[in-house]
Amino acid sequence: MNIKEKYIFDEVEAYRFGFGPLGPPLMSVFMFYLDGLVIDTAQSNMHQYVIEALEGKKIEKVLLTHYHEDHSGNASALSNFFNVNVYGHDITANKMGKDFKIRFYQLYTWGKSGITSLSPLPPLIETERYKLMPIHTPGHSKDHTVYLEENNGWLFSGDLYLGERIKYFRSDEKFKDQIDSIKMILEYDFDALFCAHNPVPEKGKARLAKKLSFLEELYGEVQRLCLKGYSEKAIVKALGNEKDKLVKFVTLGNVSFAQMVRSALES
Repeated sequence: MNIKEKYIFDEVEAYRFGFGPLGPPLMSVFMFYLDGLVIDTAQSNMHQYVIEALEGKKIEKVLLTHYHEDHSGNASALSNFFNVNVYGHDITANKMGKDFKIRFYQLYTWGKSGITSLSPLPPLIETERYKLMPIHTPGHSKDHTVYLEENNGWLFSGDLYLGERIKYFRSDEKFKDQIDSIKMILEYDFDALFCAHNPVPEKGKARLAKKLSFLEELYGEVQRLCLKGYSEKAIVKALGNEKDKLVKFVTLGNVSFAQMVRSALES
């Protein structure tokens, strides 16, 4: 059961896509459109629907928050179809400029991103009506970048938010970097949080601040147990997260609560 839905938040158009050939999608993703800009490109498994959603619109630039396949999946297709440049962080450009491996669950859920040549991000991305500032926010990935439209209080946040109390990390996520990135972003003025999986059109800054509090509290608990001599496995058990079993099974351990604990310990 595939999902294609459209939402309007002020002047921002949000398109939700979910790929589920054998049932409901495991996870859906949002692509945003604003005055000629496409921000993230959704999963390649929904390529046909993505093109249909944008066909006939003025498309001038494509912006990527990071290289993960649920965000970059249609970057190459959109660049070719609309004859426009794709922009992203230098690390994003390096990843997208060559073929990179993904795991089976990623291939099934999202599909593979095509090789794409990216243009470097300018200090400010301007359209006829808006100005977006790219801000590097590593943690979820090394290249993670958000886009702030400060005049309207809009933050296109990629995977910086996801939710107030997230339950697991990918194996390559960095706990301390996420905390530092969120702290830095909270210094800016915004209200709408255009998260690629969970948009919060109002009071988004407050919601992101709650995520920061949760991460800091969890980080402190992990460090406290570590100082008491607990092993990584004992910390995972002590903190009692039993809700990641399905995700851990499907991803063969690449995504789990244990990965959160491991990243906190490595910090």
